[in-house]
Amino acid sequence: MSIEKFQKLISTVVPLPIENVDTDQIIPARFLKAVERKGFGDNLFRDWRYRKDGTPNPDFVLNDKRYSGRILAAGKNFGSGSSREHAAWAVYDAGFRVVISSFFADIFKSNVLNNGLLPVQVSEEFLADIFRTVEADPSAGFEVDLQNQIIRNLNKGIDVKFDINPYKKECLLIGYDDIDFLLSLKKEIIAFEQAF
Repeated sequence: MSIEKFQKLISTVVPLPIENVDTDQIIPARFLKAVERKGFGDNLFRDWRYRKDGTPNPDFVLNDKRYSGRILAAGKNFGSGSSREHAAWAVYDAGFRVVISSFFADIFKSNVLNNGLLPVQVSEEFLADIFRTVEADPSAGFEVDLQNQIIRNLNKGIDVKFDINPYKKECLLIGYDDIDFLLSLKKEIIAFEQAF
């Protein structure tokens, strides 16, 4: 599956300042029956987003009309728990392209990178500043520049660098998943095989 190219994104931020959000909170297990990557966004944070009777919980951020955008800022240790790839599908299907946190669970980080999402790990201080900025001004803009590995608070003019695996960076920049990347090397692989 090819993924959408990611080079630079300017967006507002949806703030979720909750720590230790695990994959069962991101997408509850009862919604894992589908095998296609579609429709999971409707159930992103389902048990927080909706009341037991199915009506939207007005106190949850995804139901707050003040907040929108393609960037999700989450508290420390986002994506812990099980290795379910559906959590990455749900975040992507809900329209997010970037998830910011001060720490990601390793398997979740790998899954989001494999599915066209960019996990941006920042210091706890910078994350707290994002939350303060968005609370003061929900229309505050942030720029994520993958090529230069910079996230910028446009309201304050503050930049910070972030790390990313060079291979995964290249895949996101050109819109390749792992299979696309291997197929792009087909000639080189054939030439290598024929050399022996």
